Amino acid sequence: MSFSMRTNGKLLLTGEYFVTEGAVSLALPTQLGQTLEVQQSNSKGDSKLIWKSYSKDNTIWFQATFQLPNFKIIASEGGEDHLEVAENLQNILKEAQNLNPSFLKEVKGTWEAQSVLEFSRDWGLGSSSTLITMIAEWAQIDPFLLLENTFGGSGYDIVAAKSEGPLLFQKFNGNNRWDKSNFNPEFKDQLYFVYLGKKQSSREALVYYTVTPPEERERPLPRITQITHDIAQYTHNLEDFEALIEEHENLVQSIIQQPRAKELYFEDYWGEIKSLGGWGGDFVLATSNQSEEQTKAYFQEKGFDTVLKYKELIKEY
Repeated sequence: MSFSMRTNGKLLLTGEYFVTEGAVSLALPTQLGQTLEVQQSNSKGDSKLIWKSYSKDNTIWFQATFQLPNFKIIASEGGEDHLEVAENLQNILKEAQNLNPSFLKEVKGTWEAQSVLEFSRDWGLGSSSTLITMIAEWAQIDPFLLLENTFGGSGYDIVAAKSEGPLLFQKFNGNNRWDKSNFNPEFKDQLYFVYLGKKQSSREALVYYTVTPPEERERPLPRITQITHDIAQYTHNLEDFEALIEEHENLVQSIIQQPRAKELYFEDYWGEIKSLGGWGGDFVLATSNQSEEQTKAYFQEKGFDTVLKYKELIKEY
């Protein structure tokens, strides 16, 4: 039953919202991720699982004890949302056992699981999807089924969790298809990721999208897919890239009727700004033809202190 695994975080460069409708999307695994280690600490006494979740500074932000094999919550502690976190984890573990009835059924004594985040919980890089991926591996079940039966979502983040570099992802006829992408922009030194400072729930973000009639949501799919392919394969200069991401932003805006991040925060910015994943929070991508010092100074003067260069954050083949 001992188990150890590490997974990547993720960012969705193209296809946000539309990925659920079948658009081809470009996903970027991050160098920062999450680890999970499970081992027995005591072979005697009541069967239970002690779960400890560590932040990137190696402090415990959540801890819970579950009775085995039914995953009854015996105790939980942490922040204000510790009970909600415990119940979400309980649901994941129960569903894992539902998909594999032998999972944690016959174990004896005390087991300890330690998950460690390499990025801030608020960054939206996939604290849930990396956990789903690792628990599925631990339970020897299909991670896509576990995701579908718990948090829901397209599943691109499950693939990114184990990818060595950028990938193209598509939901097609109820199945997930993906392949390695050769996205490796020559202008990567001119790309930055800026954290907006407020975690965006993917479920809440989809509300804006799902209230739109299906025929309207499907209308931009071919163009979104083409933009994805163009960005992944044919863009060799920053100006072409900026034109494509601006078009992509306008297509998303036409459906969800929400203002672009550039309109909200960076109207006077010299480069292009693209929202990533759910609009309204998490990271944005910024392009810049100015120096690193000038670029970072601009965002910091606006109150956005977390500015990462492409090569600092994205995992590459």
